[in-house]
Amino acid sequence: MPDHRPTELHDTEETDHVSTPSQHPRDATRAVVDTVLRRLAASPDAAAELYGDEVDWRLSWPSTPRASAIPWIRERRTRRDVADHYRVIAAEHLPEHAVVDVERVLVDGADAVVLGTVTNTVRKTGRTYRARFALHLTVRDGKIVRHHVYEDSLAVADAWHADPG
Repeated sequence: MPDHRPTELHDTEETDHVSTPSQHPRDATRAVVDTVLRRLAASPDAAAELYGDEVDWRLSWPSTPRASAIPWIRERRTRRDVADHYRVIAAEHLPEHAVVDVERVLVDGADAVVLGTVTNTVRKTGRTYRARFALHLTVRDGKIVRHHVYEDSLAVADAWHADPG
């Protein structure tokens, strides 16, 4: 059974260094991904700084009334939208119950896929969900320009709504 404690990301450097133009594209992508994952645990605004001015944003959720009632499931396009997305998620969950287990990060040039599990408790219902996810990020010029997430939306929706169904 996987360990569901928060994953610690380790860099070879002590700073929150992202990338330099002389790095191999794969290494530069990995540096940005590791940094954004670290920053997400601390600050939505700091994480959003790593996104481009415009972002190709997709949440793989069905278009249903149950999904549209969840406040963070909406269209995003800009760095400011990204920060808002993470602020809303934080506000709608109990932080003492939040766990993100990053199982693997796969990198191919400018593209990275983060595989893992998120466990959260919805503040308004007190219900906990555990959802597996795959997050596809694309990095260009040191900024994330694509953010596509695929997750167990049914688990999230059931926890959000007081009566699943």
